[in-house]
Amino acid sequence: MASRTAPARAEVLAARRALAEELGRTEAAVRAAVDIPTRIRNDPLRTIGLAGGFAFLVLRGPQRVARRLWRTLRGPAAALPPSLLPDEIERAVRALGEDGARVRGVLEREFARYLAERSKVRRREDLAATAATLLRNVAGPASRRLGRRLAESLFEADRSTLARWRERLGR
Repeated sequence: MASRTAPARAEVLAARRALAEELGRTEAAVRAAVDIPTRIRNDPLRTIGLAGGFAFLVLRGPQRVARRLWRTLRGPAAALPPSLLPDEIERAVRALGEDGARVRGVLEREFARYLAERSKVRRREDLAATAATLLRNVAGPASRRLGRRLAESLFEADRSTLARWRERLGR
C-alpha cells in the first residue's frame, strides 16, 4: 500500500513546489508592473509615453481628432433654420405681439398648463407600465418553471413502463 502512495505523494509535493515558484514569479511580475517610480527611473520616455497614451484614450482623444478631421473635410455645419416651430405655432407667437417678455410669459404659462395636464396621463401610463413590468418579471420565471415541470412530467416514464422496455430490450 505504501509503495503505491509514495509516488503519488512525491507528485503532489512537486506540484506544490512548482505552484509556489509560479506564484512567486507572478507576484514579482505584478509588483514590478505596479512600481511606477522605478519604471520612470529606468525608462522615463516610455513610461511618460504610455501615461500620455492612456490619458489620450481616457479623455476621448481619438473621437475628438476624428470629429475635427470630419469637420475639416466636410466644412462647417449648416446653420439652423430661422424657425423650428411649425407654421401654426409661429403664427400664434406672432399674434401675441412684439413684446418679448409678455410672449415669453404666455408661452411659459401655457407650457406649464400643458405639462400639468400631461402629468396626469403620464402617471396613468407609468402605473400601467410598472404593473406590466412587474407582471412580466414575476410571471415570466414562473411560467418557464411551470413549462419545464410540464415537459419533465410529459417525457418522464413511469417505473412500470421503463421496466417493460428494459425487458423488451433485454437489459
